[in-house]
Amino acid sequence: MNIPADLRYTEHDEWVRVDGKEVVTGITDFAQDQLSDIVYVELPDVGDHFGQGEAYGVVESVKAASDVYMPVAGEVIEANTELEDAPEVVNQDPYGKGWFIRIQPDDPLQIGGLLDSDAYQAHIEAQR
Repeated sequence: MNIPADLRYTEHDEWVRVDGKEVVTGITDFAQDQLSDIVYVELPDVGDHFGQGEAYGVVESVKAASDVYMPVAGEVIEANTELEDAPEVVNQDPYGKGWFIRIQPDDPLQIGGLLDSDAYQAHIEAQR
């Protein structure tokens, strides 16, 4: 299981990468592995605004459908529309080409409240 040390994580299995004043997010390697073969990704529109912890999208696999939650409150400034035609990219590269949205956070300090890689690893192990 791949848990990059340079990212932050939520207990709902989303990852966050800080990119200047913006953040990029998607689902973790653990999440895509649990879902199995992803067949559909529904993402919000650019300009949509969500609070921290609000559902902003859906991931469907051959096993289940799951909501995807905002790791920080903010405005969606970009969505990875390539996933509409190639949702399997999330399985292949969840931390790279399989990213979901780019966010302009309302409060960048919320990022510090997310799990680091060690805490996320412990969270996963506690679920087993």
